Amino acid sequence: MTYHFSTAMNGPFEDAVEATKAMLKQHGFGVLTSIDVQTTLKEKLGVDFRPYRILGACNPQMAYKALQAEDKIGTMLPCNVILQDRGDGTIEISAVDPVASMQAIDNPALGEVAQKVREQLKAVIDGIAAMVR
Repeated sequence: MTYHFSTAMNGPFEDAVEATKAMLKQHGFGVLTSIDVQTTLKEKLGVDFRPYRILGACNPQMAYKALQAEDKIGTMLPCNVILQDRGDGTIEISAVDPVASMQAIDNPALGEVAQKVREQLKAVIDGIAAMVR
């Protein structure tokens, strides 16, 4: 079982970030955090790194259900979606598969929530893929 869903698009990196945020919003997610890994690594370590962004996405209704089912599930929230420049004009967009990341937790109620979030995140990635066809 893979732990993520991915697609790719061509164009400027920031355009891909904005398109991903819009698709997340369309599927009920807000972006709680946005980590610019390239800038952070340059500032903290003085190293050059490709454009790489981590978006912390949250669907409030699903997060609430997950927290009701498992009180420590907040250690695995929010759901991360990453964008990375592959160096050939292609931006890869990947979303975590919550079913894969939560499979070690033996809680059927949480499993149901994870499955619904999986479907929503897969729809985000599929929606981005459809945009670029």
